[in-house]
Amino acid sequence: MTPPAGPVGATPGADHSADGYLPRHGNGGYRVLHYDLDLDYRVPANRLAGKAVITARASQSLSRFTLDLGRFRVQDVRVDGRPAKFEHRPDKIRIRPESAIGHGATFKIEIRYAGKPVPITDRWGDIGWDELTDGALVASQPIGAPSWFPCNDRPDDKATFLVKVTTATPYAVVVTGDLVTRRRGAGTTTWVYERNEPTAPYLMSVQVGRYELVELAAGRVVQRAAIPPRLRTLFRHDFGRHGEIMIALERLFGPYPFREYVVVVADDDLDDPIEAQGMAVFGRNHVDGRRTHERLVVHELAHQWFGNSLTVADWRHIWLNEGFATYAEWLWSGASGGPSAAAHAARWHTWAAAQPADITVADPGVDRMFDPLVYKRGALTLHALRARLGEASFFALVRSWVAEHQHRTVTTEQFRIHAARFSARPLDDLFTAWLDRPALPPLPR
Repeated sequence: MTPPAGPVGATPGADHSADGYLPRHGNGGYRVLHYDLDLDYRVPANRLAGKAVITARASQSLSRFTLDLGRFRVQDVRVDGRPAKFEHRPDKIRIRPESAIGHGATFKIEIRYAGKPVPITDRWGDIGWDELTDGALVASQPIGAPSWFPCNDRPDDKATFLVKVTTATPYAVVVTGDLVTRRRGAGTTTWVYERNEPTAPYLMSVQVGRYELVELAAGRVVQRAAIPPRLRTLFRHDFGRHGEIMIALERLFGPYPFREYVVVVADDDLDDPIEAQGMAVFGRNHVDGRRTHERLVVHELAHQWFGNSLTVADWRHIWLNEGFATYAEWLWSGASGGPSAAAHAARWHTWAAAQPADITVADPGVDRMFDPLVYKRGALTLHALRARLGEASFFALVRSWVAEHQHRTVTTEQFRIHAARFSARPLDDLFTAWLDRPALPPLPR
């Protein structure tokens, strides 16, 4: 595919993401401030018609720019209310406005589009909008957002969202955000959700199904669930400790960073649960009445702090998401009467020692950024840091890390600098051994 045209004054490729792992996703020359999405979804036909109004600010003078969008028919593009020339080749829209946009100017892009949403296929399989047996789900990490709306698909370009979804009344619609209103029409219902916290496009999600909306847990944080009615009893048992998990993670990491948390259980099997902003999505296979998958419940909730509120600036820092979420599993295990974090660390250190020493946790490469070694060695890094600092300093570090970077993007280097504030001696040796070298260090005692 021919590289999209870059913004005026840009070097070649400047409209690409700053993320070296996924250079064809994301765009330069502007930052998005807000997305206003108005969607109409027909479940039996799997047909989506959308209008997106995107408010952005130019970071340089622009005579043209690009957005990411998958395999839809684009019907119309306007910039500041004026028709704009455009070319759409999956997965980019190249737009040339009627007049150049000045550096620092705020501008609005309006795009009307329609078609059958399909996932984006990449090395990790099909990602994004996925048609279910009777409904749809969105699982966009890391490059699936353009499968359902035009966006600047890069993790460091966070924006606010207003999302309206109209579909047949028998279906419930759950979107990452706070429910503003639900309006019944003639056979359809329009659901309106607002996401006021800055959110990366890949963390936005839509779930459509014949769900029952229930309370997940009582407590300071609103916790709700959308589930197939027939799974109600099994769900109540498997997620029965969710209120306790929320309290435990708030004690360890600080206040939950959003207004509410929603769990969706799709009436289809899923390989793995999926986190989104203020939401986690599980498959029916994750609900068995035996709490077999409770560690995954903890893992996905922990991502609300690590990954969603604190979002990696680019994908090479993925251990900051997955290492913390994995370590949260170990911490909850110890807090709930299971094996301690130290016991889990010993077990997984033995496992890691049996794997080839061929991955650098701080920069694993695009092909291995979701490798289990990134998850487990990331958690082991945190356990080693805890052993070095001691309990009080380690958890003070974690809580201040979360508080100081809330709703922002983060990097490994920022974490190293932050951690140094809580240590009486340098931590360079620890981070170099655990994050920068493939060889597995010994586990601290």
